[in-house]
Amino acid sequence: MTEAEQETVAAAPDLAALEQEGEIAADYVEGLLDIADIDGDIDMDVEGDRALVSVVGVKGTDLVGPAGEVLEALQELTRLAVHRQTGERSRLMLDVAGYRERRRAELTKLGTEIAEGVKRDGEPKALHPMTPFERKIVHDAVAAAGLRSESEGEEPHRFVVVLPA
Repeated sequence: MTEAEQETVAAAPDLAALEQEGEIAADYVEGLLDIADIDGDIDMDVEGDRALVSVVGVKGTDLVGPAGEVLEALQELTRLAVHRQTGERSRLMLDVAGYRERRRAELTKLGTEIAEGVKRDGEPKALHPMTPFERKIVHDAVAAAGLRSESEGEEPHRFVVVLPA
């Protein structure tokens, strides 16, 4: 095996490890749902290089909270639970009732619209503070529109700046 092939194998995500993360996370989230007496089903998947656990069939937005704050906290707790069992840092993504997918569509649209405005005006545009998940989506949309963007500021007030070509 050549050195390049070895690097590709090393860089490829370990599907079994990601599936194990998903199972640990699903068990943890299911326990939280039981404690809170909330009905919902758990779906597990692997998306790219991270495990994805989704809570579906829940009513209301209690598990998402304003601007996804409760969801972010639940995701961090779930990542800690995975870390405690595996000893490895987790990049697991938790979604509730499709919130992240809806948010991804909104932010992709926002990033594309802002990029078009920056192309037209030739002036950089700063957006409001966002979570790392949200910033990545905007960065991807801006790049797809052919522009560059940067993140500035300190957490939790870190934001994206879209730059002209």
